[in-house]
Amino acid sequence: MTLSPNVRRLLAVLSGLVLVVMYAPLLLVVINSFNESQSFTWPPSGLTLDWWVRAFHSDGARSAVVTSVQAAAAATVIALVLGTLMALALQRYRFFGKNSVNLLVILPIALPGIVTGIALNNAFRGILGLQLSILTVIIAHATFCIVTVFNNVQARLRRVGGNLEEASADLGAGMWTTFRLVTFPQLRSPLLAGGLLAFALSFDEIIVTTFTAGAGVKTLPIWILENLFRPNQAPIVNVVAVVLILVSIVPIWFAQKLSGDTEALR
Repeated sequence: MTLSPNVRRLLAVLSGLVLVVMYAPLLLVVINSFNESQSFTWPPSGLTLDWWVRAFHSDGARSAVVTSVQAAAAATVIALVLGTLMALALQRYRFFGKNSVNLLVILPIALPGIVTGIALNNAFRGILGLQLSILTVIIAHATFCIVTVFNNVQARLRRVGGNLEEASADLGAGMWTTFRLVTFPQLRSPLLAGGLLAFALSFDEIIVTTFTAGAGVKTLPIWILENLFRPNQAPIVNVVAVVLILVSIVPIWFAQKLSGDTEALR
């Protein structure tokens, strides 16, 4: 389809406006993390690294970072195992209700977070009788992290087909040998991409976490929300928000690069 020069210019302007609306607030957060004024006057009266130093020495912020990393890492491991197994089962085997199971697997990522949070809270406390803790946060995060791994692995399995696995079986290799030498090498890129996306999703999740975290459990997003409107903590929150932006961008960028790596298929 060929577009006229005027249409191309209009699309370029609209795209630029969308990008400005999306990323100008993020840029403002970054600038304010160096703003020496605690009231965030604009333009900044001066730049300072004091807020970064205070954030680094903040026990609450460091504890929240550790909790978020622990929850995200554990949820990612669970998602890698279960997401891969479900992708293999749904892509390589035929059974009754396959399409329904496929829908149920990807449904958590489509549901509003508040619905998932309320449902899990009721399940943990009302049905299972569990006390809310870091464990319930990990389980809750794993429910939607599984989807990212599942989608990446299933997409790769669809592209590579099962010819190599069938050839391995014909040559006498067992199921585990075939998986270790044939299937797994083809899945390394999507597994890494899915794991990075799962970690990023879990690390900055707040809605589901609010409903499934115990009284003493504070992830980084929850810590930010609690301290956002405290004047003495607001500058530090900006610093932590910048760190959170970087932590989210890096794995997503790597995941995008890996997902588009066609050389890994050869």
